[in-house]
Amino acid sequence: MSAPLPEPPASGLATWAGFALMCLGMFMAILDIQVVVTSLPAIQRAIGISPDQASWVQTSYLIAEIIAIPLTGRLTHALTLRWLFVGAVALFTLASAGCAFSTGFASMIACRAVQGLAGGVLIPAVFSAVFLLFPTRLHPAATTLAGIMAVLAPTVGPVVGGWITETYSWRWLFLINIGPGVITTAAASCLLPRDKPRLRDLASLDAASVALLMLCLASLEIGLKQAPRDGWLSLHCSLLLLFSAATGAGFVIKTRSSPSPVVRLSTLRSPAFAVGCAVSFCFGVGLFGSVYLMPVFLAYVRHHNALEIGTIMLVTGGTQLVAAPIAGALSSRVDARLLSALGLAVFGVGLGVSSFDTAMADFREMVLPQVLRGAAIMFCLLPTTRLALEAMAPADVPDASALFNLMRNLGGAIGIAVIDTILYGRTVAHADALRGRLIAGDTTAARAVGLDLQLFTHRPEGVSDATVEAYVRPLVERAALTHSINEAWMLLAMVALVAALLPALVRGTVSNARYGGGCPEEPAGGTETVMAAAVLRLRSAEDGDLP
Repeated sequence: MSAPLPEPPASGLATWAGFALMCLGMFMAILDIQVVVTSLPAIQRAIGISPDQASWVQTSYLIAEIIAIPLTGRLTHALTLRWLFVGAVALFTLASAGCAFSTGFASMIACRAVQGLAGGVLIPAVFSAVFLLFPTRLHPAATTLAGIMAVLAPTVGPVVGGWITETYSWRWLFLINIGPGVITTAAASCLLPRDKPRLRDLASLDAASVALLMLCLASLEIGLKQAPRDGWLSLHCSLLLLFSAATGAGFVIKTRSSPSPVVRLSTLRSPAFAVGCAVSFCFGVGLFGSVYLMPVFLAYVRHHNALEIGTIMLVTGGTQLVAAPIAGALSSRVDARLLSALGLAVFGVGLGVSSFDTAMADFREMVLPQVLRGAAIMFCLLPTTRLALEAMAPADVPDASALFNLMRNLGGAIGIAVIDTILYGRTVAHADALRGRLIAGDTTAARAVGLDLQLFTHRPEGVSDATVEAYVRPLVERAALTHSINEAWMLLAMVALVAALLPALVRGTVSNARYGGGCPEEPAGGTETVMAAAVLRLRSAEDGDLP
């Protein structure tokens, strides 16, 4: 374990202003994922591309983002936190302008990939800044500010995206980034600490390791995207996943023997950090999975549009905003292991409650589980980050923060792929079982699908079989999809409850001896990201992919 950390110098107004601008840049990156995904059909029609190509508008961003995250630590060492952030925001702003004026598929995908690379750097850089810029006593305040900005973007993103597209044009989804981007770039370059860059570190960058890392993560992301629909054992998915495993193993071997590693995997030798990464992975499964399943249910079972879905999901975001300062205050006073376990347990309960939804569930039935999850999320993020990073030496913080983010994003990607596998694989079986029970005259099955029992038991005369089938079939399919979604909710709940046991593996007391708070880690895009994967698959399902 590292020696106790030296306190950063006293933080003045300029440092706080610079950190606030970093939070604004992070807000832009997270918001961009949410607003764009709600408007994919409009973008598709405007630039004349197919639905499958439209999905790559988002997938290209997510692939680039997940590649950039683990590189953030090395780039921070070489460029300094100041110039890394300024360069990333400037690049993100230029790429946003490029997306706004794209007229074809190739230019849009190229600009989105550049956006993803820049956005993937911004989020871990902000959370590293909490540890690198502020003394212990200011960590709770800095943590709370970063946490609020992180949860605000995915909360308002779907509503903002739907409103902009309906009121103005899809191009404004990207143009809104330019003004804040220019201001942030100019001001942050003056306000953030002026450390000396070490550009010679870039010259010693292990290019082979970078290439292996990029190939591993890109093939994994594409494989996970295709596997639920095409089959995990299909030839191309199997090859993609095997290639990812092979290049991943090559990356680990090459990195461990490199004198100048791209990512310091040695940070995983810390038991607290290793457990924190495992918790982050499990939390990513539940966090990304929960914000994916709600839009699926609300769109295909309740038939709400994107704007209505975003409005219903504001309950989770609003609860997060209320819970953020409370979690920040408690994280500086209570053992991080206890808070993490409690937060994950409540989060698991919130996920489990949703597994009992019926096909008629709507806003009222979704308030309680959303409140439970929204409050628990902040108690998962803050203490879990502190649990993982508080023993890290300053030189290790950027690499550790990047790995911590990466594990959460990987958990989300794998979790959504497993959820899709349940939806694609189980829904047909549930529908067949319901049909068999209805044919056998099972009134419980009739009640489950929403049939009027009087009509079910006393079929009106003169009604043809074709008419009955046309009436009953949508009800059966809706009930079958609800059953599959509930199974996915229960799986997420089990993962969260298992994760609640992991903090106990860390020995000793994790107090605020070194850090008064934690730095919350929010999906890049991904929430990578949170609504992104959800609506992306919704768009694919509109072409007949979901049963």
